[in-house]
Amino acid sequence: MKSNRGASKRFKKTASGKIKREKAFGQHILTKKSPGRKRDLKTVTYVSEADSKRVKRMILAE
Repeated sequence: MKSNRGASKRFKKTASGKIKREKAFGQHILTKKSPGRKRDLKTVTYVSEADSKRVKRMILAE
């Protein structure tokens, strides 16, 4: 089965099996966003447990 190429570029599997992702809304229109909000958007976060099964299937992570 083919992996979803768009998902493969957006998500990475960690050693513990969680799925890592970037936060949205941090690339443009940064003038109106507060420094704390922009700082928080830079950090990496994890896919929720509810969505992780679907994402793992898209990126073919075992």
